[in-house]
Amino acid sequence: MSCIVENIHRLRDAVPPEVKLVAVGKTRSVEEIREAVSAGQILFGENKAQELVAKYAHLPAVAWHFIGHLQTNKVRHIAPFVQMIQTVDSFRLLEEISHQAQKHNRTIDCLLQIHIAREEQKFGLSEDEVFGLLETPGLKDLNHVRICGLMGIATNTVDETVIRTEFRMLADMFKQIRQQYFPAEGSFCELSMGMSDDYRIAVEEGSTMIRIGSGIFGERTYR
Repeated sequence: MSCIVENIHRLRDAVPPEVKLVAVGKTRSVEEIREAVSAGQILFGENKAQELVAKYAHLPAVAWHFIGHLQTNKVRHIAPFVQMIQTVDSFRLLEEISHQAQKHNRTIDCLLQIHIAREEQKFGLSEDEVFGLLETPGLKDLNHVRICGLMGIATNTVDETVIRTEFRMLADMFKQIRQQYFPAEGSFCELSMGMSDDYRIAVEEGSTMIRIGSGIFGERTYR
């Protein structure tokens, strides 16, 4: 059994069965991803549109999530096939996703990315911005996107109190938004938080979806 397969089995044993595991394939080869598929892994995430398109050409049968910062001019490349875009951080981007999805007669699931970390360089909507987006009059006219929840990235720190506080804040916001804007919509059900170093805390704080790269494939080697 390969290390990749072993790591996937270990992760599945470590988290509740209802928590979805997204294997992050950033910089990983198609062969490595195929190893993960052989272990029954279904969901895969990519950070760059170009890399996602290239891998989809070899592995069209798996479910692809986009989990990196997405520019509007890149949406058209992934709109034909991407299952979920986890990093929506503006109404303009949501509009473009709907526009491109319509061309392919699709509806694309989306998560609103919330800025919860202390690092300013990380992307995401502030609390005021996310409520402003949800109050935008044109939102109801975007018929080819479905807002399914929230996503956030915690501060890169060894201080677990900071990480837990940020995840808890995001979970509270998720509950508030669900109650206020999506009370009758079962599709608003995903809280994507937690990566290789902090997924255990994220799950304890209510994550429904964790994004794991090095915890599955090992440490990255950048070329």
